[in-house]
Amino acid sequence: MKQCAFLTMANMEAFECYDHLLYEPLANLGWNVTPVPWRDSSVNWDDFEVVIIRSPWDYQQDPNLFMNVLKKIDASSALLENSLDIIQWNINKTYLRDIQKAGIPIVPTLWLENLTSDDIPAFFDKLEHSEIIIKPVISANADDTFWLSSEVDSTLKQKLQSIFTDRPLMVQPFIQNVITEGEFSLFYFGGTYSHTILKTPKQGDFRVQEEHGGRLMSIEPEPELLSISNKTMEALPETPLYARVDFVRNEEGHFNLMELELIEPSLYFNMDSDSPKRFATQFNQWMNNKESS
Repeated sequence: MKQCAFLTMANMEAFECYDHLLYEPLANLGWNVTPVPWRDSSVNWDDFEVVIIRSPWDYQQDPNLFMNVLKKIDASSALLENSLDIIQWNINKTYLRDIQKAGIPIVPTLWLENLTSDDIPAFFDKLEHSEIIIKPVISANADDTFWLSSEVDSTLKQKLQSIFTDRPLMVQPFIQNVITEGEFSLFYFGGTYSHTILKTPKQGDFRVQEEHGGRLMSIEPEPELLSISNKTMEALPETPLYARVDFVRNEEGHFNLMELELIEPSLYFNMDSDSPKRFATQFNQWMNNKESS
């Protein structure tokens, strides 16, 4: 059996993860999977043919250490997927500016290197919106993500200033359709479309992750959504092994890109019974192509 490592967290108890659904289809193709915590410094990465970044969902707490681990893997004999180059591009959400330049519509965004409490009132005017989202440019799991209305009390202003004093951030209008309709996620394996889900937050929340009470539904994407998602994939600097592309429908009824997840997205194999086999097949072909090139 060829050896494959899934890069993960040491403790996954607080998270919903469906990567175990890949074990059997990968084993059927000759791949043995070993989950490996990314913070485990004792691992010899040369023991694996490939390391797939899957669920290191606390990397945003120490992104520099995380990137150093990925560089060690990349320097080993193991193949790192997704590649180090595309991870370095995707880890900072300023990649959205590159995607926007390629003609893909994104949620309107203000980019800042830091924040003071005095900055906050102007965001509502600049974005012409009564509700906004503030979050770090390096983030995951909605950590340090805030939904604000135009009346922001002094306590929250000071909290935001303390979080973002020396931390780059992004500010976006809150798109009401995140609540009323939901957030669309489209999945690609080896550049090939796989499946789509719709994620909606629980009552009174805006976060769509299951860990925050979000609800999931498998859907067939409408033509406009699939078309803009395919164009987004074509705009990437390289084709990744796996990708999740997240969209929201804006107030005019068109789709805006929210996130392009190329590092550690949940791929929701539980929502499409054929998706684990599709991933395994694409991955095996991917590795065959790498070996022959």
